[in-house]
Amino acid sequence: MATNDQPVSVVTGGAGFLGSHLCDRLLAEGHRVIALDNLITGNVANIEHLAGRDDFLFIKHDVTEYIFLPGPVDFVFHFASPASPIDYLELPIQTLKVGALGTHKALGLARAKGARFVLASTSEVYGDPLVHPQPETYWGNVTPIGPRGVYDEAKRFAEALVMAYHRTHGLDTKIARIFNTYGPRMRPRDGRVVPAFLTQALRNEPITVFGDGHQTRSFCYVDDLIEGIWRLAHSAEYEPINLGNPAEMSVLNFAREIIAACQSRSVIVHRPLPVDDPKVRQPDIQRARERLGWEPRVPLKEGIERTRLYFQNLLNSGRL
Repeated sequence: MATNDQPVSVVTGGAGFLGSHLCDRLLAEGHRVIALDNLITGNVANIEHLAGRDDFLFIKHDVTEYIFLPGPVDFVFHFASPASPIDYLELPIQTLKVGALGTHKALGLARAKGARFVLASTSEVYGDPLVHPQPETYWGNVTPIGPRGVYDEAKRFAEALVMAYHRTHGLDTKIARIFNTYGPRMRPRDGRVVPAFLTQALRNEPITVFGDGHQTRSFCYVDDLIEGIWRLAHSAEYEPINLGNPAEMSVLNFAREIIAACQSRSVIVHRPLPVDDPKVRQPDIQRARERLGWEPRVPLKEGIERTRLYFQNLLNSGRL
């Protein structure tokens, strides 16, 4: 039962992969949660287990439009955005709008309510990095006119807007630069390597690796990521903080891990590398360690197994 002294959190993109896990965590911590999502890439199945709770409300809403909510709000978590290459290549204008207009509307809500604001930014602000691993002080190597630029620049603009509100209006703001995160509730066909590889491996289909597979990624399990978001939200930090797993591995080796985890008969096939695909990705998390006391805890094999079970259930139920 919701009470007047409960913290109230608004989560934009609350029916998405990360947003839904964040809603779960906030509710577990005693918050009353209002989730906003236009369901372009989110899915109500991710939050259907929360239906009927007195402390949870879902509103279908496009956050690029004005956000009106009655009553107090203590936290605004801005997690709304297409977040996979397929999504932002198919929805380039919507991606730019949610990064610009959506962030502006969410910041306006936080300012009106005197709420703390947390932006879900991304490692993509570093583009195809020339510094490795990537510290928060690195400004990035991004082409604004490439096909991935709509996502990279939307998030870079969002960070600039958040800092402008922090400096101009004194708003209490946080910026999380999120690196590759995986886990249950990822969409099977969103184009990212974890759902793509798991879907193909569970069906014993060829696993598609782009390029030679020597490009690297660093995979962080969703529970670890949400723990980092929680700590950041309750910290005094306002500078960007990397949240990700510094355990770097090649995409080719990751494909082999997935095949082994699924006991699959899949073989690896290679396709041309997409335009502007980053060659390396590894977070420097020293700032998170020092300021938040945070680092990932879930081993890769354990995280893959939890995610495999989710995708296996989708396959068994005919939803994969």
